[in-house]
Amino acid sequence: MWQTILTAVAVFISTSIDYLLILTIVFAQAKNRKGVQHVVEGQYLGTALLIIVSLLAAFVLNFIPEKWIIGLLGLVPIILGIRAAVSKEADEDEESEEDEIVEKLEQHRSSFLFWTITLITIASGGDNLGIYIPYFAASNMGEILTALIVFIILTAVLCYVGYQLARIHFISKTLEKYERIIVPVVYIALGIYIMLESGTIQKLLQLLGVVI
Repeated sequence: MWQTILTAVAVFISTSIDYLLILTIVFAQAKNRKGVQHVVEGQYLGTALLIIVSLLAAFVLNFIPEKWIIGLLGLVPIILGIRAAVSKEADEDEESEEDEIVEKLEQHRSSFLFWTITLITIASGGDNLGIYIPYFAASNMGEILTALIVFIILTAVLCYVGYQLARIHFISKTLEKYERIIVPVVYIALGIYIMLESGTIQKLLQLLGVVI
């Protein structure tokens, strides 16, 4: 039992620790309790979708996609980064208007944070799929259920740590001051890293070379 728990903990940490920076940045953008709640919900949804895909691949489809294909998900944070860079100017102009408009902007921001963390969690999930699929395939039903409980608990811990980091005065002030620069740069850099680490860019260049 304890061996199963420790293995699940190791699997979660090895695949999810890289989400901490993104969670910290996204939590820093949450200006109210509803925004924080949406970030947590988005993290859970993204993680759940990765687990569902892994279970389907392990027991139903018996298929593991090539790593470079999974790396195409790196386009998601790149698009989000470009969107963040473009939309910041519009948001700043509108925030100077009536309180009602500002309130609507906050509601829009909360919803956007939900989908941002969900999509980035999925986009960063190439390593997760590569580990989850063989891990689930080699586990029995009891071990899988135990692992799922561990993942649920540790996702809450991960969100809590990210939230607390975002509330550290130096970090929160820095992110608030340079949010317009930091958020797009981090998202775009993450997308490029995912595509490079997965060999996607190299593969696309290779295919382009063949066409030429």
